[in-house]
Amino acid sequence: MMVAFLVAPEGVEQVELTDPWQAVRDAGGTPRLVSTASGRVQAFHHLDKADTFEVDQTVKDARVDEYDGLVLPGGVANPDLLRLDKRAVAFVKGFFEAGKPVAAICHAPWTLVEAVVVRGRTLTSFPSVRTDITNAGGVWVDEQVKICEGGPNALITSRKPDDLKAFDEAFLEEFAKASGSKHKGAA
Repeated sequence: MMVAFLVAPEGVEQVELTDPWQAVRDAGGTPRLVSTASGRVQAFHHLDKADTFEVDQTVKDARVDEYDGLVLPGGVANPDLLRLDKRAVAFVKGFFEAGKPVAAICHAPWTLVEAVVVRGRTLTSFPSVRTDITNAGGVWVDEQVKICEGGPNALITSRKPDDLKAFDEAFLEEFAKASGSKHKGAA
């Protein structure tokens, strides 16, 4: 299972990148860091700088057909920067058009709103994103993890870092279904 993790050059919430990344590895999958720029991305612990991570592929060179699923980590700045990048938004939209599963946590649904893929879908997020989701035609729920299969693909969302265990388990199961592999259990 090959999984794209799409992040901006800075602003990703580190634990929302590293925890799902490790869950993919523990399940026998291959995570790849895709960004809008090459080099390294700067992660954050809330508002404080944390570690940097090497980019595997730029979004301009990435193709949806290379991947079984997409993970969108949060952080306040990360999805805000991604939604300003046309290639990043097109990459996200491409997963929906291809019927491939997408997982988004915390503020990451902002990028989904920009890709115009939430109308008629039920999802969760950090509470401050609720109005954006409902204004875009989505249904917002306050749940630890929400799997919405009522569309072209499975959409897995969670609210915050405290939900990571449930988020990891849910998206791994959906990604395994989509890729035809067996979920060995992770997280």
